[in-house]
Amino acid sequence: MDKLCKQNIDRTVANIVELCKIPSPSGFTNDVRGYLTEKFESMGFKIQKTNKGSVLVCLGGEHEPLLLAAHVDTLGAMVRSIKSNGRLRITKIGGYPENLIETENCTVHTRDGKKFEGTVQLEHPSVHVYPDTATMKRDDTTIEVVLDEKVFSKEDTAALGISAGDFISLDCRTRVTSKGFVKSRHLDDKASAGILIELAEMVRSGQLVLNRKTYLLFTMYEEVGHGGASGIPQDVKEMISVDMGAVGDDLGTDEYKVSICAKDSGGPYDYDVTSDLIRTAKENNLNYSVDIYPRYGSDVEAALSAGYDIRHGLIGPGVYASHGYERTHLEGIENTLLLIVNYVKKH
Repeated sequence: MDKLCKQNIDRTVANIVELCKIPSPSGFTNDVRGYLTEKFESMGFKIQKTNKGSVLVCLGGEHEPLLLAAHVDTLGAMVRSIKSNGRLRITKIGGYPENLIETENCTVHTRDGKKFEGTVQLEHPSVHVYPDTATMKRDDTTIEVVLDEKVFSKEDTAALGISAGDFISLDCRTRVTSKGFVKSRHLDDKASAGILIELAEMVRSGQLVLNRKTYLLFTMYEEVGHGGASGIPQDVKEMISVDMGAVGDDLGTDEYKVSICAKDSGGPYDYDVTSDLIRTAKENNLNYSVDIYPRYGSDVEAALSAGYDIRHGLIGPGVYASHGYERTHLEGIENTLLLIVNYVKKH
């Protein structure tokens, strides 16, 4: 398949925008799981839910079973304690420096279903008051959530029903620009999850005929390291994480390309799988790069660590400023979807 129609890209972007609207820090994923369940059942696919909460979909096909995995959990935080002034001390969910969430709007989700808005702030946020606003170390002792509630004490905040262990989601601020850029928190990995939903739609509509048995796995704990460690069907021989391409110094990818990872923090990816992905990209004249990610781990590596005997690969659209306010482009999304489409067709 040389190219996709505009409808494929429009639907993919719509999927991404909808996913980004759903708060889903690792461990708080019931809503996004429900969204995926409804989405795939409306297409006529049967889904399975693992004990840990992953969503597994079989798209059909025969021969050489392949699993494509994307995660829909995101970075976030949790209430660690309520401070004496009524503000919240937090603990991070996932890996990121605190400065990447400073001044971000957020929502506190209580265990009984209440929601409270707030902002992540430095303890000394005003340059007109504090001499150390610029220099103060950003960590879990100096970053706090200021609630948009009239609270002045620990007792005031507790009376709202907020307590330690409540989840905190960060506002995504999703935007699709007239120049084709998609900007949002959590494009890692909701961009690729949106791509896989469109792949299923192409199969459902008959636009894509599978030449091998293909599963989709949407995991819920990737950002904390064990998302892909369970739930893989016994007949799967090959697994590809469809995640994000890291953009940075001396890496080849950018927001317009699909990145094929040859090695990350967990070591090299399978030689034959990676080589076949590169050949597929070349044969279809895709805009791609081959990259080494110096600080990165994926669901497929979690599967290997759990003892699964599979060949493994990793691809994804280039995503700039990963784990911050991220950006990709429609061209990167299209190149990633085309690589997957042509890869599942050729086997």
